[in-house]
Amino acid sequence: MLETSGRLLKLLSLLQTPGERSGTELAERLGVSRRTLRRDVQRLRDLGYPVHATQGTAGYRLGPGGRLPPLLLDDEEAVAVAISLRTGADGSVLGVEQAGLRALTKLEQVLPSRLRHRVNTLHTATVRAGAVPAPVVSADTLMAIAEACRRHERLRFEYTSPRLGPGIRSAEPHSLVSFGRHWYLVAWDTDRDDWRTFRVDRLVPRTPAGPRFTPRELPGNDAAAYVARRLSAQAWPVRATVALHASAAAVAGRVWPGMGVVEPVDEHSCLLHLGAETCRDLAWMITSVDTDFTLVDAPPGLAEALHAQATRCLAALDSARTPPPEGEKPAGSPPRAGGGRRSPLPTGRRG
Repeated sequence: MLETSGRLLKLLSLLQTPGERSGTELAERLGVSRRTLRRDVQRLRDLGYPVHATQGTAGYRLGPGGRLPPLLLDDEEAVAVAISLRTGADGSVLGVEQAGLRALTKLEQVLPSRLRHRVNTLHTATVRAGAVPAPVVSADTLMAIAEACRRHERLRFEYTSPRLGPGIRSAEPHSLVSFGRHWYLVAWDTDRDDWRTFRVDRLVPRTPAGPRFTPRELPGNDAAAYVARRLSAQAWPVRATVALHASAAAVAGRVWPGMGVVEPVDEHSCLLHLGAETCRDLAWMITSVDTDFTLVDAPPGLAEALHAQATRCLAALDSARTPPPEGEKPAGSPPRAGGGRRSPLPTGRRG
């Protein structure tokens, strides 16, 4: 019985790999005859595992069923799953963090000691910084929205807007987007006849669902880029558009989520749409991309903020290159009243 049980587990692990396996291959891997293989396949079926036989090729594959089979992972896979479960739960989806911890406990109980030591070593040496509480959303709410997206059914929901307060809305859902530590629904707002983004933590679905609809084409056909564009364009008091003298692919890695949206123009240039609290913040963000640029649409004060930043950089460069005369204060000391040096930079609109 022990030999048979071990063979069944090995057969399950072989069937879990993608694609189908021929009967000859499975019998050779298990070291049994084709007749014994057919009996083992039937034992798995009797236990509730849907092992399908492929007609014409004498092959087998494991189909979806009502029971989750045991997973046999190699060392790298087991460590990757354990680390993901330990670090991946951010608490933004209600109930998922607890379920992940339960799964992690079960996995660590069966990990070999050498693998458990690797996972625990990484955990004890890691300090998570910058984690702020995220708005919690219900897993049931996410599933209800996802199902409406899949079935192309109009969604009715109660939405609490910071500006308008609570109200009943109706929309044709397109996609769910996880952006930063928030969840957003991208949908066609049937009340306003336009595309909108809705914070899922402010949304409560109503039943029953609305009628089916024909999906519309999202502007740009990229839900994540659409959310990023909406957030960068609407959430800040000052906004700007600059032409970067480099391709979108070259600068994509220097523009972090929430900073702005890169719009390709050609192989040598792109547009960057971004927003911030102040023009000084805009100047820092634009120059952090580290490429030449031209101001296309700038708020009042941005040119001055860029000029001030360039002046500070030139002054720092001059102080680093020129040693102070004997008896004067070293570089970095506060300037004398009325002193200072005017920068020769013009107040142009190119960076």
